Amino acid sequence: METDTLRLFVLAADKLNISAAGRELGLAPSVASAWMSKLEKSVGADLLHRSTRKVALSTEGLEFLPYARDIVAREDAARAALGQGAARVSGTLRFTAPSTFAQLYIAPILPDFTKDHPDLRLDMRLSDKQFDLIDGSFDLALRNAVLEDSSLRGRKLADDTRVLCASPGYLTEHGHPGTPDDLQDHHLVAFGNDMPHPMVKDDRTHADFDPGQGRCNLIIDDGHSHKVATIAGAGIAPHSLWSVHQELASGRLVRVLPDYTCVADTALWLIYPQTNVLSAKVRVFMDFLLDRIGNRPVWEAQDEKPH
Repeated sequence: METDTLRLFVLAADKLNISAAGRELGLAPSVASAWMSKLEKSVGADLLHRSTRKVALSTEGLEFLPYARDIVAREDAARAALGQGAARVSGTLRFTAPSTFAQLYIAPILPDFTKDHPDLRLDMRLSDKQFDLIDGSFDLALRNAVLEDSSLRGRKLADDTRVLCASPGYLTEHGHPGTPDDLQDHHLVAFGNDMPHPMVKDDRTHADFDPGQGRCNLIIDDGHSHKVATIAGAGIAPHSLWSVHQELASGRLVRVLPDYTCVADTALWLIYPQTNVLSAKVRVFMDFLLDRIGNRPVWEAQDEKPH
């Protein structure tokens, strides 16, 4: 029985809303529901009665609630004794993130964070090249990748949807490809390497964006430069939607093969070294990023596909 799960139950009992309680803890509704089900299975009783209209405490839930509150309160007291529950978090937080994402979404909101936590010093390393968390003594990192390393833990910030784009000028000169096979007649701009990228159509048809099959004379490992070259008319390139949604909305870039999305098992993750205790400085910065960026990613709020 984990304290975080008990904390979710206490919040859900207070709010009579599991999803709202989960959001306060940075959990998606499906995750919060799964946690509650796991807790109920662990204690062998239904703690909350659920219907499509409301949530209510069961008799067992009413009896269990005081004990859950006590356990959560004891953990908070223990953290406070170690300086982790203090209102003013202090120390240095070493954080690394892709520079392109940080420029667009993190740097503009940093003044709000430092205003709320004036005693906490942020030491940031921003690069599209990934640093090793352990060797670099980083407390937290943002990665658009698959979380595979068993020595790391993480929380998902947002999906990383990827689409094909080109400039209007390029498409005027070279034409719009009608099918994935048409890409072999176009200039292609690869990011990082020239490996094929699988794509899937709305009707589940599969294809590939394969720079090796087209005229690929540009491979760029910097996200911002990759986008600038695409805007300048270098060719057709895959981009994360978070990177290009503004350019798509303004018309500086145009979706190519708009019925297709690049298939990737990556997402935007906030990751940290595995530990039994998540420090207060890491928790407050994670919560800040999840609240300001992850709750409703601006790039997902817009429908970029043409109708």
